[in-house]
Amino acid sequence: MGQQDLSIHELVTKIERGDIRLPEMQRSYVWKQTQVRDLMDSLYRGYPSGTILTWETDEEVATRDFAIAQETTPSHRFQLLLDGQQRLTSVSTLLRGQPVDVRDRKYPIDILFNLEHPDDLEETTEIVENGEDDLDADPGVADASEDEIMRRFDRMTFVVHFNKLAQRPHWVSVREVLAENNDRPFLEKAEVTGFDDPRYSKYTDRLKKLRDIKNYTYRVHTLDRQKSYEEVTDIFVRVNSLGVKLRSSDLALAQITAKWRDSLRIFQDFKDECDQTGFYLELAIHLKNLVAFATGQSRFKRVGSLTQEQLEAAWEDAKEGMRYALNFLSKNVGIESPALLSSNFIIITLAQFGHLKNCELTPEENSRLRYWVLMANAKGRYSRGSSETLLDQDLAAIRKEQNIDGLLHLLKTQMGRLEILPNDLENRNNRSAYFKTMFLASRKNGARDWQDQLAISLKHSGSKHELQFHHIFPQSVLSSTYSKEQINDMCNLAFISGKTNRRIGKKEPTSYLPKVIEKNGHNVLNEQSIPDDQTLWKIEAYEDFLSKRRELVAETLNRFLGPDPSAPGP
Repeated sequence: MGQQDLSIHELVTKIERGDIRLPEMQRSYVWKQTQVRDLMDSLYRGYPSGTILTWETDEEVATRDFAIAQETTPSHRFQLLLDGQQRLTSVSTLLRGQPVDVRDRKYPIDILFNLEHPDDLEETTEIVENGEDDLDADPGVADASEDEIMRRFDRMTFVVHFNKLAQRPHWVSVREVLAENNDRPFLEKAEVTGFDDPRYSKYTDRLKKLRDIKNYTYRVHTLDRQKSYEEVTDIFVRVNSLGVKLRSSDLALAQITAKWRDSLRIFQDFKDECDQTGFYLELAIHLKNLVAFATGQSRFKRVGSLTQEQLEAAWEDAKEGMRYALNFLSKNVGIESPALLSSNFIIITLAQFGHLKNCELTPEENSRLRYWVLMANAKGRYSRGSSETLLDQDLAAIRKEQNIDGLLHLLKTQMGRLEILPNDLENRNNRSAYFKTMFLASRKNGARDWQDQLAISLKHSGSKHELQFHHIFPQSVLSSTYSKEQINDMCNLAFISGKTNRRIGKKEPTSYLPKVIEKNGHNVLNEQSIPDDQTLWKIEAYEDFLSKRRELVAETLNRFLGPDPSAPGP
């Protein structure tokens, strides 16, 4: 195995020219911007940040695209990147100023650098506005003033870009600094007027240190070209298993592509087909479905024992099972998006059952399967305990019973009772399985927006009509008295459009709900199980409001879910 030291600038150039490519065994780019921020912080401090592993080969090896654009010259020799993709993609997007392509969506990554960071660098933990790193994730931020938040930022060195902070004079874009060798634009922004300004030397030194990140060197290890694809795959799995850098599905993909060349393209084509139906599922779910069809269980550890012939045969069955499952969910159950599922494992169970029945169900089987889906979803069947163990139990029950009985028996055994009680809804938020079912039940009740009268849906287009979770008691009017958990209780949420939500703003329920009723009639509250007792709309009655709405929501959910269609009557 050879090795050499290459600077970040040299490695980024190689990626841009296509001299470094990704083998299909690699996963996609998955880093969050906070991880890019932490990498930049480590490079700025000169901390070690791992090594790079590549492979040179004369074999014809299927590749996949980087998340950042490359030149494509298929005839020339290139190296395959086995370890270091996330780091090199991250520095590439900053050095080249180009967006990354993640899940068919291009978005820019930028990090802000604090020219006034403390001389003694602090930890990188930060508060971030908007996006995937929510302000609310930082304890105490909700109660902090803007000035206090900004003071906390000013003790940091790198922060994920957001506009309010970027407007401050001493915060500069890392992407812009790396692209510009002249300090003048950044000094002018910081209002440094000349050499005699005491900040001049400090800022120029720090800008130089930031640009020197391009000269940071990685030790690059290169595997011998004599090694086979299978041997390299084994090395890839071992390397990435040691640091727990990859999920089991990523490692399984590497093993599958080692045996079944160019299969990633086949998987991706089918994933794209499913995406067109509105079910944007991670490739990991399709792989788990494949493994379930190939082995009768869901754990990826069995992948290594499968042959290419077994994988190909199972894939054909897995595709048909998946198509049936998605059609059943959208057309028979009314679940048109994975956002309404408490677990995507429900899809795999449906796929197995549909395939077992050769996609031919009796009316009774259809009714009972629909009931199981709704109840398993509402109760969070795969969200309690070991989800893979529970999925394997269900797969085994389908094979043994050849009907719905086994699935329902396991669900009842797990839950004890299937009826939903008001106290089941306590301390639940918008991530709860009950909340997803509350949406389904409200939609069946005919719930509509309070202004444009559109029926609630996840598929409305345009920011005005896009569905939002509205706090019936606005957060601002409760923040001084109640905790974040109490404020975000699912029974304080309703489904309305973004435009209507913004129009209500910070108004108290006693101010805006009478107008909603005047415009739409009392039934508009009943459609979403909202108490119409106006004495409960007062701030001091908030806990009583929650208690009453839990009763109403529980009644609505039980009525929506109904009894087991095959259960004996009274």
